[in-house]
Amino acid sequence: MVPKHIVSAACIVLNDEDKILLIKGPKRGWEMPGGQVELGEPLYDAAIREVKEESGADIEIIRFCGIFQNTKSSIVNTLFLARYTGGTLQTSDESLEVGFFTYDEVMNMVTRQTFKERFEYCLNRTEPFVVSF
Repeated sequence: MVPKHIVSAACIVLNDEDKILLIKGPKRGWEMPGGQVELGEPLYDAAIREVKEESGADIEIIRFCGIFQNTKSSIVNTLFLARYTGGTLQTSDESLEVGFFTYDEVMNMVTRQTFKERFEYCLNRTEPFVVSF
């Protein structure tokens, strides 16, 4: 049997005030922008594309943060830290609302515990990590 995995790329995007970009998805609520990496697409490119598609934001990737691996669903989530460089924030088919929020606001708005953990890991660690669950 050939393993099949889904690979995603997501970004924590900070603006000049160190506020965090969030999108409100139709199914999962507030979260960082990101999505599935397309066949043959580099991870960095996928992260930049997903942020632009879901929020309208242009970004520059600062660093690779780490990986959250869902072993039951065979999903590998790659996470990056990025800086907002421009673009007009706008909603899309994948985002009902878009905006920049403080860390405390993010922790109150995001309802999924694993999403909160991703913010905590990316913003509070300087070395890459791998979390499997």
